[in-house]
Amino acid sequence: MYDRETRFKLEETMNAGRIEFTEKHVMHMAQRRCDVIAISMSGAVLQVLSQTNLPNEFVLDIPDARIMKIGCVLMRMNTNNTIDVRFLRLLTEKELDRIFIFSTHPAHKDRKLDVRSW
Repeated sequence: MYDRETRFKLEETMNAGRIEFTEKHVMHMAQRRCDVIAISMSGAVLQVLSQTNLPNEFVLDIPDARIMKIGCVLMRMNTNNTIDVRFLRLLTEKELDRIFIFSTHPAHKDRKLDVRSW
């Protein structure tokens, strides 16, 4: 299903993220820190700190941009501790702008937050 959807172009970014998932069949909620290194409306590339066993479905939070509970599906786990994920819903332009404003990537240093649009 996810291989037939349209793919949007990934744009480099650098945001802190948090992955939340259940372990041991809904008995334990686990969290892992990650870095969002590229993002688009339909997916992202995340860099985890160490090699972990992630489930196929989990939730991504981007706390500094105040975007919570983005449902994700694990597409591919690479050997350099990066993972490719697809979102269960498309991100809006406002959410992407908010992510880029709080990014520490040099390409986004001149972005401004429009307070009236929120």
